[in-house]
Amino acid sequence: MGTAVVDEVRRTIRWGLRHGLVRRAVGKRMQAGDLTAQLMLDPATIADPFPHYATVRAQGRLIDNTVVLNTAHHDLAVAILRSSDFGVVGGPSGRAPAALRYAVRAGGRGPLGPVEPPSMLATDPPDHTRYRKLVTRAFSARAVAALRSRTEEIAADLLDTMAGNGAGADVIGDYASLLPATVIAEMLGAPVEMRRQFLEWGEGAALSLDAGLTFSQFRRSERDIAALQEWMTGHFAHLRRHPGDNILSALVHQHDDEGRLSEDELTSIAMLLLAAGFETTVNLIGNGVAQLCAHPDQLALLREEPARWPRAVDEILRVDSPVQRTGRIAQRDTEVAGERVRRGQVVVVLIGGANRDPAVFADPDRFDVTRENAGEHLAFSSGPHFCLGAGLARMEGEVGLRALFDRFPDLTPAGPPRRRPTRVLRGYHAMPVRLSPAAVGA
Repeated sequence: MGTAVVDEVRRTIRWGLRHGLVRRAVGKRMQAGDLTAQLMLDPATIADPFPHYATVRAQGRLIDNTVVLNTAHHDLAVAILRSSDFGVVGGPSGRAPAALRYAVRAGGRGPLGPVEPPSMLATDPPDHTRYRKLVTRAFSARAVAALRSRTEEIAADLLDTMAGNGAGADVIGDYASLLPATVIAEMLGAPVEMRRQFLEWGEGAALSLDAGLTFSQFRRSERDIAALQEWMTGHFAHLRRHPGDNILSALVHQHDDEGRLSEDELTSIAMLLLAAGFETTVNLIGNGVAQLCAHPDQLALLREEPARWPRAVDEILRVDSPVQRTGRIAQRDTEVAGERVRRGQVVVVLIGGANRDPAVFADPDRFDVTRENAGEHLAFSSGPHFCLGAGLARMEGEVGLRALFDRFPDLTPAGPPRRRPTRVLRGYHAMPVRLSPAAVGA
């Protein structure tokens, strides 16, 4: 049997144990009318999940669908995300569910995906803390502030290109994706000319965050992650010959000269920083364009008072979060926010639902750029896994959206947008728009 055939057989086993069985179990629950299952598999429910989050919230604080527990309550979500009694689902051996550990053994090891150790998304302290310390300074408030002027330059260049291409554009492909991809490539020391390739690989990697993938989605995800991993390994060799003042060179130094990172840790951290550096922000900018086009009164407020833009970005993050859900597993029998959870139970935190909890946000379905407590959203999670790049994403969202509407004040949709197929990440794949006639060709 050839190597390619063996690899495909192993991939099929990995898919069956990691996704096929989940898809089957959740599918049965969906046929039985379970709403939490519909939120995972039903396209119509996924397209507009917000009324369904409210229904789940009304059903109780922790909803057991026999597969996982679910919550859409803000206070419970915060407590779980911050509790040391919970860990990430793909965490160290012994904490992950037995079926997942068996899947890893039986199907063999696949590429270094974002939901498998040693990814920062799949490790708990102390390893998680060690990884973050190596890169935290690059994403500090001071570092992000220093990047603002360069981000404004990148935005202006992209908008010039859009204006020169005529009256129509795809705001995702021409702008929302390229802005953060350019910023993170420059930060990391990756070639900017490869940014569209990085976006394509990142799109495949993003699929791996979802449970219950189809086999074709799983195959695409593994192949894109493997391609990114192969490129990253080659780029490390380039950086060893030509080190620079950038994050990836610093990480290679941590591996080669100080021995503080293994080869897998080095590769996993680098891949995650690259992909996560644009994935969330692409969705933030795209979701923001959609909200502001749908609410011209709110856009008018921002034009009258530009100082409101930072709060507007938080409101966008709250009302249409780029990350809709995350999971935690109880590491011991515990009680959290008054609810008992047994060791080994997985809790799905419905971030998009918690962000519209009326106990925290008055009139939660209303998009309001003046909302005083918009910043209490959980779009960047909470606790030890609070998003490392939250400050960068906020800055890029503010700069990107403000520059877009300043340059094209009459920007309007030019057809129905197309959403991405992912469930954990919520955003647009394409969004055709008409630009301001006066600004085209400027």
